[in-house]
Amino acid sequence: MSGLLPAWLTAQLSAFDLAAPWILFALPLPLLAARLLPAETEGGSGALLVPGTLVGTARSGADLAARGRRRAALVWTLWAALVVALSGPRLVMPAAALPASGREIMIAMDLSGSMERRDFTLDGETVNRLTAVKRVGTDFIRRRAGDRIGLVIFADQAYVAAAPSFDTAAVARALDEATIGISGRSTGIGDGLGLALRRLDPKDPGPRADGLAAPSAAPSAKAVILLSDGANNAGQTAPKDVAALAKELGIRVYTIALGPRDMADADGEQDVVDTETLRDMAQASGGEAFRVRTTEDLVRVADAIDRLEGGRALAPPLPLRRDFWPWPAALALAAAAALLATRRGV
Repeated sequence: MSGLLPAWLTAQLSAFDLAAPWILFALPLPLLAARLLPAETEGGSGALLVPGTLVGTARSGADLAARGRRRAALVWTLWAALVVALSGPRLVMPAAALPASGREIMIAMDLSGSMERRDFTLDGETVNRLTAVKRVGTDFIRRRAGDRIGLVIFADQAYVAAAPSFDTAAVARALDEATIGISGRSTGIGDGLGLALRRLDPKDPGPRADGLAAPSAAPSAKAVILLSDGANNAGQTAPKDVAALAKELGIRVYTIALGPRDMADADGEQDVVDTETLRDMAQASGGEAFRVRTTEDLVRVADAIDRLEGGRALAPPLPLRRDFWPWPAALALAAAAALLATRRGV
């Protein structure tokens, strides 16, 4: 144990830091003030000096000297502790490096009534489409640590269920809590994609040296994953027009057509997916289209998109700081209280 102690102390001392070390230069200011400022002239005080024999509290010269030394020690303790607290003592420890890619991904998910259809299997049991999407989707989101992920839900109307955030656990939780019927039961694909594009906010990638807005250096860093199991029959925007806008903004759109039947092969059947429109949207934006008929297909698509939007690396570790200024600040407060108590006792 004794052999480990020096190494531990060395590590702690190497991590010790001051937020404002220059404040320590204020420590000798009272000495400089006492030496440079003119001494107080006699008669400058309005206090009335009364001999101790008149009040019965006479003190010896030794008592007064000891009292003065105690007060001086309290004053210096107060000043030194206050200066040290203002300098901001702290321990700076590096955190573990996290994977980061700089990518921003919005997931736009169809939450229309057809997502209640029970034609998927999960763990050997038949489940509805939404349950399968939740299982695979939440796993995909949690794997994207280091990305900025958001979630848009669309049916009759589109709304943001989770704003773009690096907190992938919170976004996964928002997906897991999604409920059919909360935004209607129709399918507004165009509105869902439009809202996802708006929340990616590609207009301000950062200032240039001349003060003008700089164009994005990596258009593929922004992407939308749109999943639908139906055809566009609600909303105010045409899906293909919004996909063309995504192309102009430099945002890829990955479309996932969910369900066992295609609209092109169904003779008036309800709750079939418009695979052709979703494929045209992906092509118009420069993305890719995927076809999902089973849970296994959905898992493979999630893995494929994860690879396409890969390229993550370890970001520089962020320093974690533990502040210690409250300790000297508390000592300064205690010295001030003791100093006030001695003054009241005079």
